[in-house]
Amino acid sequence: MALSLQGKTAVVTGGASGIGLASAQALMAQGAHVLIADRDASALNRLKALHGDQISTVQVDLLDTAQCQQLFSEILKHVAKVDIFHANAGLYVGGDLMDASHEAIDRMLQLNVNVVMKNVRDAVHHMRDNGGGDVIVTSSLAAHFPTPWEPVYASSKWAIDCFVQTTRRQVFKHDIRVGSISPGPVITALLADWPAEMLAQAKASGSLLDAAEVAEVVIFMLTRPRGMTIRDVVMMPTQFDL
Repeated sequence: MALSLQGKTAVVTGGASGIGLASAQALMAQGAHVLIADRDASALNRLKALHGDQISTVQVDLLDTAQCQQLFSEILKHVAKVDIFHANAGLYVGGDLMDASHEAIDRMLQLNVNVVMKNVRDAVHHMRDNGGGDVIVTSSLAAHFPTPWEPVYASSKWAIDCFVQTTRRQVFKHDIRVGSISPGPVITALLADWPAEMLAQAKASGSLLDAAEVAEVVIFMLTRPRGMTIRDVVMMPTQFDL
């Protein structure tokens, strides 16, 4: 039996575009109030104008250590309680390792690993003190297969896959469920960094997911009975040959 999200409050990082935006829209459609945290002020303003009181917004650059540390304090200026936290913000670095700069590697690992761990740490701390909740982390198919065209990105998602599995076992006693979604290639701005031939091949064969399809899985995970945790969903286009 599916549970209703009516009256719940959800936070989505990187929620102004891509999977994050699709997740936020799906959560709103289920009756949740959604707080979108993103660095894109203009996109946040457009979303606020479009959705009105259904959403709250926080402009934040999660790569800024001080802003990242203050995120939950800023969130709680807008909402009294967080029931759902979707740690979605991330970066992509693909291609040959020797072509990746030190700066690009640092930025991606900071956002994809360190920031996720810090944000989830603060979320479960809040949820423990407020009767439980749900944490969803956007991972990737790359967390489950050593994709040779993206060694840095894949490594960050392998790290997060381990983090999700171990954190889940620490916090389920507080009625906090922790799970991840691991989609294959999704039509988002992140694919702009894919090797051109890989992207062209995926488009030609229909081997791409839509962000809204990923959001449907997020809703499925969140609406299971409390005695069930969907730890990780690996989803990919049927035509994706991996």
